[in-house]
Amino acid sequence: MAKLRLPLLSLEARGALGESIVFFPWKGINCARKFVIPSNPNTAPQQTQRGIITHIVAAIHAVQALAVGTLTAADTTAYSLYSRTLGKTMTWFNAVVKQAIDQRVSGLHYVIYSAGTAVAGVDQVTLHLFKTEDALGAGAMNAGNWHYGTSPTALNTTEAAVIVGADIDNVIAGLTTGVKYYFQFRATGMADFVGTRSGIYSGTPT
Repeated sequence: MAKLRLPLLSLEARGALGESIVFFPWKGINCARKFVIPSNPNTAPQQTQRGIITHIVAAIHAVQALAVGTLTAADTTAYSLYSRTLGKTMTWFNAVVKQAIDQRVSGLHYVIYSAGTAVAGVDQVTLHLFKTEDALGAGAMNAGNWHYGTSPTALNTTEAAVIVGADIDNVIAGLTTGVKYYFQFRATGMADFVGTRSGIYSGTPT
């Protein structure tokens, strides 16, 4: 797929040029690709993949509808920031779906992290998350660490998370006033959920 720069045909070309090239916008980028005849393979692996996608999309919508623990604008921003640290251009929604697919392909299960907050205090930040686990997982996600640092790509300090029921809480103390910190939760147990990560939140101690 080619990314367009001026002055190729127009600022925002759309549609096909005969049956040779197709112009289209994609996530704010003007792109072009070779014209292809769409296909719809229906192999067993593809059916499995589509089933995973259908399942996780329904789960995300269910979390969005929760009265307690719903996905917020802070969560979507956090997931988008996490995807950028991976060098990916994707929406927060796609970031959640991709993580779930990766977990399932590895024989594991996903967690959707929501209702995230990072409330700044004097030399500290109080963190909170809500977790919704893949119903097919065995047991509950019950252990993990907060990884944090002054850059979203260098979360080099860890502190064990406090997990009670669906809530993940911590007060990270000893921080420097006026410095912006970034925080991400990463599961370490139980085994089914290892590899799941929250978005990346931020807070600046006062």
